Amino acid sequence: MKRRTLIATVAAAALALGACSGGTGEEGGDSEFPTKDITLIVQAAAGGGSDLSSRALATALEPILGVSIVVENRPGASGSTAMLHVKDQPADGYTIGFGPVEIAMLGSMNYDVHPSDYDMLGQIMLGPGVLSVPADSPYNTLEEFVAAAQDKEMTVANSGAGSIWELAGASLADETGAQIKPVPFDGGAPAVAAVLGGQVDAAASGVNEVKQNLADGKLKVLAIFHSERHPEIPDVPTAAEQGYDIEIGGWGGIYAPKGLPEDVHETLESAIAEAVEQDSYQEIITGSGNLVVYRDSAEFTEFAESEAERFAGLLEG
Repeated sequence: MKRRTLIATVAAAALALGACSGGTGEEGGDSEFPTKDITLIVQAAAGGGSDLSSRALATALEPILGVSIVVENRPGASGSTAMLHVKDQPADGYTIGFGPVEIAMLGSMNYDVHPSDYDMLGQIMLGPGVLSVPADSPYNTLEEFVAAAQDKEMTVANSGAGSIWELAGASLADETGAQIKPVPFDGGAPAVAAVLGGQVDAAASGVNEVKQNLADGKLKVLAIFHSERHPEIPDVPTAAEQGYDIEIGGWGGIYAPKGLPEDVHETLESAIAEAVEQDSYQEIITGSGNLVVYRDSAEFTEFAESEAERFAGLLEG
């Protein structure tokens, strides 16, 4: 009798231990995520802004998740090569991507890419746009520039046809009625160089492309297209301060194939939220002229969808 009681007790304990560990159950398997390296796909070549942001986040994520984050660069086709690759991967959390602002633009440019195609896990940065003019330009404020552009067409350089900075010029025209002629260049630096050389009336770009020339007195920055002034160029007023509702910039976040298991989604979202708070991450992002702006998965999903709708209107216009 005592022996049967002992056996029953041991069996019950084993069952209880198995239930607690969940080692063979579906929920238990998910709760162990991650158990191997995670690949982070970047849509641009090594050394650029997207690559820098991605590697900074990967470094911050590794101790949080306890696995290596392998950054893989897949440039091409305006970023769609990487985004379509991520879309085709298993929705298991082991392949994620850096989603630049183009993820909300490409659908309006005849690419099969849209934020709704993915699980948008969180926004991690923002690079606000600015409008700069030559140092000897007669325009000292955005209001003066817009007033002049009512009567004559202004040439505004940007980083390339279909780029976010071309859309910044389009947004300025849409909001103010200014006559804007976009002049595309191969990158933000050449666009700003065109301003310095007096080849164009103005340039739309990121902060990093103008901050040194602004400090050296080689150009003037009329406005920043953000809700707040930028800490690296604090004397430059926002467009809103000057009466214009214009906010546009190059943002970035992390996305994954659609349909992640709920606990995998939560693990990644939580890790990203923790990573962006790390000093090492923030120093790299702000050091490149960008801002650390975080949105959680729900907020980022809504934001990216609204951006896609807004950009569709600007691109069609």
